[in-house]
Amino acid sequence: MCNTANNPVLELCGVGLGYGRSPLLQEIAFRLERGQVGCLLGKSGTGKTTLLRGIAGLEPLQAGTIRAHGKLLSAPEHHTPPERRSIGMVFQEGALFPHLSVAENIAFGLTGTNPRQRVAQLAELLGLSALLARYPHEISGGQQQRVALARAAAPCPSLLLLDEPFANLDPALREHLAGELRRLFRQDGITALMASHNQEDAFAMADRLGVLHGGKLLQWDSPFQVYHRPADIYVADFVGEGCLIDGTVLSAHQVETALGVIEDGNPHGCAPHHSVRVLIRPDDILHDDDSTLTATVVAKVFRGAAFLYTLQLQDGPQVYSLVPSHHDHPVGEPIGIRLEIDHLVVFPGSIHNVQT
Repeated sequence: MCNTANNPVLELCGVGLGYGRSPLLQEIAFRLERGQVGCLLGKSGTGKTTLLRGIAGLEPLQAGTIRAHGKLLSAPEHHTPPERRSIGMVFQEGALFPHLSVAENIAFGLTGTNPRQRVAQLAELLGLSALLARYPHEISGGQQQRVALARAAAPCPSLLLLDEPFANLDPALREHLAGELRRLFRQDGITALMASHNQEDAFAMADRLGVLHGGKLLQWDSPFQVYHRPADIYVADFVGEGCLIDGTVLSAHQVETALGVIEDGNPHGCAPHHSVRVLIRPDDILHDDDSTLTATVVAKVFRGAAFLYTLQLQDGPQVYSLVPSHHDHPVGEPIGIRLEIDHLVVFPGSIHNVQT
């Protein structure tokens, strides 16, 4: 097991980062406890890599503080050098040593009496055992990325930063590797922070998920909460799939929509008679041949175990529904549906005023 100090392993408070006078990121605040995996999710250019570089000590702060195990690492007037932070980092391009073999790359930075055992363990875990004698130019880009991951994890850093770690891997390997890395991090007590634009990678890896947009961290929470309880309209639209449909508030617990009256045991916070936008996820709408509520299939995407149907409701709006793939309905056919939703996610205003 790797040795780490008391929680939190990483804490950011009011962090501002960027280039020149205008910071790219402002008021970034979150924390990671020991053994947690966090993910910064956002489109290209939102500052994910810049934030990782700031944590690693490669970029100075314009505002705020970064602490690890309670120790100040960065502030506008303070900067701990990268080599004194005990932080590992995997860049998107891997950056292997070309003159070292795969085994030597993984072992680089290892200390102790038996580095070979650690190299062999990681090589087996990441599918690199047959490549240990080769050099970086003799292996593929995806294999190089796995070597970079093994090298960064080998010394059991208290904090590991991962910049798009699965970018060069095919989908099947991404899913397998995500599971293996999660197991390794738990086993070794490694805390990790990953930057990604890929939501599937984020959901597969993260205990805590943060959405970056417009220089702000819009939400930092569990992936379940970010998906089911998005903090604002951008997060609702960006994370996962779903549709926003118009509704009218009936009470603190009820909203009337084209799908009928939707109820929630918890108050949604909008005043009666106001117009709202209601978030409907594909798993909120079930195919039901016996239902009197119908919608017409206007598009479909085959996903193996399920179809993702785009459905046109009789009163106008479109919604998505995930339907088991043995229910293969052609475009243009009406099908019965029913709503199965146990909570309301609403935002003030009409759908026509959505700004994302």
